[in-house]
Amino acid sequence: MPTRTFRITRADLVRYAAASGDHNPIHWSDRQAAEVGLPGVIAHGMLSMGLASTTVSDWAGERAAVIEYGTRFTRPVLVPDTADGVELTVDGVVGEVREDGTVRVDLTVRCGTQKVLARTRAVLAPGR
Repeated sequence: MPTRTFRITRADLVRYAAASGDHNPIHWSDRQAAEVGLPGVIAHGMLSMGLASTTVSDWAGERAAVIEYGTRFTRPVLVPDTADGVELTVDGVVGEVREDGTVRVDLTVRCGTQKVLARTRAVLAPGR
């Protein structure tokens, strides 16, 4: 699976908050983030998870459907207040081809050199 890089900016966090209904100020206020012990504003965990799943579904195309998907959040994605924001990189490999025709894809999700999601896996079923 080809590597995919996503850029996340503070403007993206505002748009995601509007779409998801998650308006927690740790996703837009440096002061609020610091008050709860964070080093800065962080991306919504579900945004990171969603971008990783986009990588799989785009790669699979109409050939397959994602029938299972899961991850564990390991580190926050810090989003600086700059025009460039931060990059989230997603790599994936086929981890298993099963007898029933489904395929498990194992993903590695990083921000810089740090893994931000762990045990990120998707199971694809072949298209019909």
